[in-house]
Amino acid sequence: MLVKTFQKLKQNPALWRPYFVREQVIDATRAYLKGRGFHEVETPLLLPTPSTEPFLEVFRTELKNDVGRTWPAFLPTSPEYALKKLLAAGSGSIFEITKSFRNGEGKSSRHNPEFTILEWYEVGGDYMSVAKDMEALLLYINRKVHGRDTTTLQYQGKKYSLAVPWEKISVAEAFQKYAGIDTETMLDGKRLMAYGLQHGYQVREDTTWEEIWNQIMANEIEPHLGVGGPTILYDYPVAQAVLSRHAADSRFAERWELYLAGLELANCYGELTDSAEVERRSWRDLAARKQLGKTNFPIDEDFIEALKMGMPSSGGVAVGMDRLAMLFADVTTIGDVRFFPAAELFT
Repeated sequence: MLVKTFQKLKQNPALWRPYFVREQVIDATRAYLKGRGFHEVETPLLLPTPSTEPFLEVFRTELKNDVGRTWPAFLPTSPEYALKKLLAAGSGSIFEITKSFRNGEGKSSRHNPEFTILEWYEVGGDYMSVAKDMEALLLYINRKVHGRDTTTLQYQGKKYSLAVPWEKISVAEAFQKYAGIDTETMLDGKRLMAYGLQHGYQVREDTTWEEIWNQIMANEIEPHLGVGGPTILYDYPVAQAVLSRHAADSRFAERWELYLAGLELANCYGELTDSAEVERRSWRDLAARKQLGKTNFPIDEDFIEALKMGMPSSGGVAVGMDRLAMLFADVTTIGDVRFFPAAELFT
């Protein structure tokens, strides 16, 4: 019989430590952002339509009223659209620490279908100003958790330096440095497929550029990131812009991801505010969802209308709080910082 976390905690009070570290991480995050003048907001966990990312599967349910009328309803994969509606309404810089939900990702030490996410948006900022805040936030959390002024984080027997500035490397530079792939090859589907075939990757006639790109990322790039301290990998190919602006080189997008100790911790955009372009990308993503056999749903028309009202120039970031807590608590699975992991609830 599976022994559940609440039972383990009763039997061994020493096991409470990582959960209390999680509390410290969340408290410190909230204190840091409020100290920077951000407003904390709350957005819904039941939506008429979620965001359109093509590779994320959603949880679908149904809303009923007292006379039997029904509406399709969804759990959010992130609070992004709701937060951007508030930005367009004039909220100023905001953040939220909330639950989000992603279906179909399988069992993993780094995933839970229900997870805690931090999103913040800095009005007047950009993706690199958010990177500076991310540097300061991790140092602030480290001081609060360890009770001393230190730039060293110890995780699984290894020391990592959080001292600023962190390593920053562009995607193009990383592909050249770690895989020997030049920019033109990386961005060209046929050339990248040829590289994949030569290096033993899974390449079929219907393999997409993104699929082979992801294989190379996972096997040749990511193992080199966040090794001695945090690494910010920035300027993603424009095909992976999602809702970020074009970079100075229009082949790339103002987007970065943060890596540390083998963990991907954050995803940041220089936020796209052009309503027409957001709508175009949203329809494209919904078409891709259909092709991939994902759950179908309509576009969020309110989101597009909010952008038409005028969303201010902003930098925004999403941070996986379970993974962040896991890092500072020095545990190897997010199940060790969640009281009710899905693996225990759904056996």
